[in-house]
Amino acid sequence: MAITVPEDYVYLDWAATAPLCEEAAAAMAPYLAPGAANIAVGMNANSLHAPGRAAFEAMELARREIAADLGCSRPNEIVFTSGATEADNMALLGLARAQRDMRRKRDGKDARYRVVTTEIEHEAVLEPAHALAREGFDVVFLAPARDGFVTVDALREALTDDTVLVSIQAANSELGTVQPIAELASAAHEAGALFHVDATQALGKMPFDVSGLGVDAASFSAHKVGGPKGVGALYLKSRTPFVPLLLGGGQEDGRRSTTQNVVGVVGFAAACHAAVAGEAAESARQRVLRDRLYREIARIDGIRPTLEVPEGSTLHLPNIVHALAERLESETLVLRLDRAGFGVSGGSACASHSLEPSGVLRAIGVSGDEIYGALRVSFGRLTTEEDLVRFVAALEECLR
Repeated sequence: MAITVPEDYVYLDWAATAPLCEEAAAAMAPYLAPGAANIAVGMNANSLHAPGRAAFEAMELARREIAADLGCSRPNEIVFTSGATEADNMALLGLARAQRDMRRKRDGKDARYRVVTTEIEHEAVLEPAHALAREGFDVVFLAPARDGFVTVDALREALTDDTVLVSIQAANSELGTVQPIAELASAAHEAGALFHVDATQALGKMPFDVSGLGVDAASFSAHKVGGPKGVGALYLKSRTPFVPLLLGGGQEDGRRSTTQNVVGVVGFAAACHAAVAGEAAESARQRVLRDRLYREIARIDGIRPTLEVPEGSTLHLPNIVHALAERLESETLVLRLDRAGFGVSGGSACASHSLEPSGVLRAIGVSGDEIYGALRVSFGRLTTEEDLVRFVAALEECLR
């Protein structure tokens, strides 16, 4: 039996998944038509016949549009994937292995090459990093400060002549902290290492230009910006050595073999463009909502903001508010709020079914019972001030 959601339900979990936007839905509509109508646009982009060529052209147009919105030097720097998890895995494993093989050949030695990341990355980065450690890489996990930021000095201390790759997220999905990516990438390059950034939460929420930031690789996911699920992209700077994970037909210039999801990338391009075009105005609007919600939460007995976020701060995402409840565990609070008509989370959606406390909160020093009472509220272009007024009232009632 299907679960129904009340019409007045307020969705406040946009950091997990944004609702499909109108722009993406309109762009994908022709590709979802059944039968003969679909033959004209939705076929295999690797086929030589007219339907295949039409699909290929649609895919390449989407690639050009996304590349332009992300500040790429050329369209083929965009590799389409099934999402940011795959893109992160491709970046960590593909770049580290390629650099190791190149240096072994160049230097004639089998050194223990280093990879540097942080303790507050998404599991899609942490797990490949652990896999590299099992392969013999020296993997270093940088600890953030209590305020959730990773400093350039901390990175420099971890860099060695044998460092081949640094991977640091642009913005944290739980805390909303925005890292100094341009400075971190510059420090990595000074040490001769490549730099990858997980930009999943950053896209559409802050200015993001891969060329301006000077990164070598970046991961993105369509459904975080109102596109369809099951599609994403990996930016790979031109001429960056890379060992592919998926082998087979040689699609995506040999970097990811599989039949491409044409309807998905078309929807991704439309959602990405809408998010980037509206980012400045929408981020300013959401920043006002964020600051008001932090003020309201701070006055409620039994819950407190996890971080001190200055009003108007651009060092924190405009759409994420994180707090700690004193007397309720996250699961209980999330379910109570759900029954009251509000969809929130206790942290990263990818770990929502785990009973383990957040590794991000542990990393910034949250301990004791507090760590079990995490609450994340995240919003987007459909969220109104009235939604948050109602939410605060419901939160107070749930805590009582």
